[in-house]
Amino acid sequence: MRSNLKSNVCSNKTNSPVPVKNDKNQDAIIVNSAIPKNREEILKWNGWGYKDSQFTVKDGIIHFTGSRYPIGELSLPYFTQWVKDVFDADLTKFHKPQDMPQEETYPPPKITEENYTLLSNLDIAFSTKGVDRLFRAHGHTLHDIYTLRESFFERIPDIILWPKCHNDVVKIVNVANECGMVIIPFGGGTSVTGSVLCSKTEARTIISLDTSQMNRILWVDRDNLVVCCESGIIGQDLEREIKKLGYTVGHEPDSYEFSSLGGWVATRASGMKKNTYGNIEDLLVHVRMVTTKGVLEKNCQVPRMSCGPDFNQVILGSEGCLGVVTEVILKIRPLPKTKRYGSVIFPDFESGLKCMREVAKQRCQPASIRLMDNEQFKFGQSLRPTPGYFGLILDGLKKLYITKIKGFNVNSMCVMTLLFEGDTKEVEAQEKKIYEIAGQVGGIPAGQINGERGYMLTFVIAYIRDLGLEYYILSESFETSVPWDRAISLCRNVKYVIGEECRKRNIRHFMICSRITQTYDAGCVIYFYFAYNYRNTNNPVEVYEYIEDKARDEIIASGGSLSHHHGIGKIRMKWYPATVSEVGVNLFKAAKEELDPNNVFASGNIVKSKL
Repeated sequence: MRSNLKSNVCSNKTNSPVPVKNDKNQDAIIVNSAIPKNREEILKWNGWGYKDSQFTVKDGIIHFTGSRYPIGELSLPYFTQWVKDVFDADLTKFHKPQDMPQEETYPPPKITEENYTLLSNLDIAFSTKGVDRLFRAHGHTLHDIYTLRESFFERIPDIILWPKCHNDVVKIVNVANECGMVIIPFGGGTSVTGSVLCSKTEARTIISLDTSQMNRILWVDRDNLVVCCESGIIGQDLEREIKKLGYTVGHEPDSYEFSSLGGWVATRASGMKKNTYGNIEDLLVHVRMVTTKGVLEKNCQVPRMSCGPDFNQVILGSEGCLGVVTEVILKIRPLPKTKRYGSVIFPDFESGLKCMREVAKQRCQPASIRLMDNEQFKFGQSLRPTPGYFGLILDGLKKLYITKIKGFNVNSMCVMTLLFEGDTKEVEAQEKKIYEIAGQVGGIPAGQINGERGYMLTFVIAYIRDLGLEYYILSESFETSVPWDRAISLCRNVKYVIGEECRKRNIRHFMICSRITQTYDAGCVIYFYFAYNYRNTNNPVEVYEYIEDKARDEIIASGGSLSHHHGIGKIRMKWYPATVSEVGVNLFKAAKEELDPNNVFASGNIVKSKL
């Protein structure tokens, strides 16, 4: 098997028509990425996140390993009991996943000698090693991870290329277009839509264009408060480096530790602090995308233009179908002077939702405001080493006061977590206003500790799915946005549909819970979490996907969106025409035909690619 790890040197100059202003005329900031080129060094090959961080069972008790997260190196006896109670899990019966495939077992790359020579002569790092190709053959859907643990993908990329700058990408795209090859852009690899899966019917050479080595901060403009970055920079790296200069981007999706800037743009991403900093489309000032017809970009860096349709919107959400995002200019903000967490406990989900609706009406949303339903409240409370549901959540309040005097029921109460960022006086005024609103609907402040803990647990939850698969439990999340007046009915209807589908299949041990994660003037975002014990279920992933499809049908019927921020990919394609109309589909196809007539970017996302 041939492999080459040549590297090339790219200039710090962007060759962009956009006037730029370097911070003190310094060279680009070389970022020490948290994710190395050889991902297998620190990341799991068949699961989420870091190799040294995982839920594991020791002496019958679930533990979380490593020191990267607050619950690291702790035993979790209450989570252990919760797993047994909810899923009837037998933690003595470990379901061992398959070992990582040996090099000789990978399918040989489909690449001619001529194309191999052309690509190797570009002076760009590349590899045809099986492990490199496998790491870039998938994202993080349940289907992806289950396949890695139990079987194998029918088709994986044939060659990986690591460009180091915009001009490298131009060279790769030109060669692929001229020689009939396919390019699938690859960023952080966190996709949950099947977007980087290779079509098993694709006979052409598939190039996985890994942007991870394009991770420099090219310049910072302090006067206009913008930063120019290469698209491969990982979220945590961008925030760490820009923080050193006294700024923040503020974009913090759940996948922030591993996802890339280019991926955020390509999927129209949203972050947990969007109320203060905006979604990616609000943060984006300028973007460069390499297509087979040339580079698509504006000719100036301005806050707004009235020059026909905004082509940035063509790039946003294009999911690798039209080209490769290479450089992005984002808004930045000075670091907030005050950062404070908070939480409120409500007697029920409806009360919590009323509070969030009123907060949105009065436009006093903090950086982050999220509401967990009762099922997720109990689940979250089990993820700690201290005893009882009331160990931390009441933060000084007594169980007697909550349950007897206030009349809260532990089987209906829910919790809202808050994050405030800004000037001290602004934060204090915001806190006062929100707690007043919460009190009007029966909410009781539950302290800063709970708010911080709830916020940080977001980064740990993704690791739980891997533990479940080891003990015959499948789990996955999916999201939607919905108008305020349909939020309660949508949650109720989706839970009912999933419950009925489980009962039809004699699935007795399952969980369906929801959380409101973001708020807008006209509606909110709802995450659903669904898990079930599949020990006696044939084809469990197919069963899960069927049930989720039924849930998605109900989401749309109840007034929800096809997606709020994960995108379409391949797994939601069938709903796309009804979402944007036949005219909308044809408009997207026309853009595809104009920018990529030879279907070089044959990812097959959003609409079915021509062969």
